[in-house]
Amino acid sequence: MSKETIQAYDLPARVASYDADMALMHPNRSRMVEIALEVVPFDAKAAFTVVDLGAGTGYFTQAVLRRFPNCRVIAVDGAPSMVELAKTRLGAEASRVEFRVGDFRELSRLIPNEQGEFVFSSYALHHLTPEEKTGVVRDALSFLKPGGWFLNADVVTAGHERTEARIQDVRIQGIVQRASGRDERFQDTVSVRTFLDDLEARDHDKPLPVTEELRILKQGGLASATVFWLEYREAVTGGVK
Repeated sequence: MSKETIQAYDLPARVASYDADMALMHPNRSRMVEIALEVVPFDAKAAFTVVDLGAGTGYFTQAVLRRFPNCRVIAVDGAPSMVELAKTRLGAEASRVEFRVGDFRELSRLIPNEQGEFVFSSYALHHLTPEEKTGVVRDALSFLKPGGWFLNADVVTAGHERTEARIQDVRIQGIVQRASGRDERFQDTVSVRTFLDDLEARDHDKPLPVTEELRILKQGGLASATVFWLEYREAVTGGVK
């Protein structure tokens, strides 16, 4: 992750369109959050602490607060504008959230001397290099108590050129269909491909095959790492400490 990537998510236009764009480009986002909340074995009334890495507009934070009304969330994000939008989304629920504005590659500095039961990230870690991601996993495991859970809902690649090309075709066709001509950025396959190429270059995206994601998780210390859900180029991975 670069300084430019963090700044890209702090631009007013990006913040304003973020959730609408996510709905078009990642229609499985809500399903991935549901999978993650199904996986963690906490009682609905349990009191525990969660860290949301790259909290963005608070989409996951809101889901976990509603599923577990006695939990506390530490929401980490590097873009102050995103944090403000998350506070607006959460409303009164924000009283159960501690917002930490900063680079989650420095997680040990942002949450020093704290421990909890659940670390989650969605659509954020693919901005990191493998080395950076391994470091974040190590820091997350240091935060987790024994029996705590680390889960990552993120984009992945196929790991094979022709297979990846076909998945990208399916991806682009889906965006065009969902946009239904309402957005000039997504009028046809050419405009969508141009938009995505520019976006991914600006954000310095570095998605990896799911096999590599698992290797990084295990290298970071999560011996139980597995794939809980996978569809095309999106996956929920993680495990228990």
